[in-house]
Amino acid sequence: MKVFSSWSGGKECALATYKAISQGHEVLYLLNFISEDGGRSRSHGTKASVLALQAEAIGIPLIQVKTSWENYEENFKKVVRELQDRDIEGGVFGDMELEEHREWVERVCSEVGIKALLPLWGIKAEELIEELLKLKFKAIIVATRLEKNFLGKVLDKALVKQISKLGSHPCGENGEYHTFVTDGPIFRKALKVTRGESKKRDNVWFWDISTKVIARGEAPKQSHREPPVIARSPDEIGATKQSRWGW
Repeated sequence: MKVFSSWSGGKECALATYKAISQGHEVLYLLNFISEDGGRSRSHGTKASVLALQAEAIGIPLIQVKTSWENYEENFKKVVRELQDRDIEGGVFGDMELEEHREWVERVCSEVGIKALLPLWGIKAEELIEELLKLKFKAIIVATRLEKNFLGKVLDKALVKQISKLGSHPCGENGEYHTFVTDGPIFRKALKVTRGESKKRDNVWFWDISTKVIARGEAPKQSHREPPVIARSPDEIGATKQSRWGW
């Protein structure tokens, strides 16, 4: 099936994309939603330009769209209808256990006539982290409601244990933290992160990073040769599902 992947740049969407490809689906686009000024991702506050470089490193075209939260669902349906004209039949989502998220995704996908794929659904948090690390995905914490010193740390078992001791969900499923993935089996090239400024907004610490692509001569897991596609307004092509907090 030809699908898009709902994209935040973090670990769940990266693992969900990997699983979808492994199951034989063709991921043709990464679908990302940015603030109305075009500067940052709605979900994690990551710079739009950094997400574009991430898509370049993966080798799957990125669709980035300005949208407000108020027009979120309307724009999601609009972009999906546009993508149906490009032979898209389904969407991949990284939700794993929040029922209200699954209900929203399945409802809006059904209303526009595509299939919602949730390859992480029902996987225990500990098992998901173990699989993520076994596959050698590299995820860096870029936003957190927890301690500021978590920013910039690479996710590993020790860090997840530390997060869990604070009473948080191991994967940050309740918004405790968000990650940015810099390498893994879906990447054609790795990303090098440059440390930026740490800022607090609405009781959330954000790590303002920059990146550059590093060639490593490794063949892609799925072949996409066209450059990332960037749409800058809902009139060009729409938006996606809501997050618990964001820009």
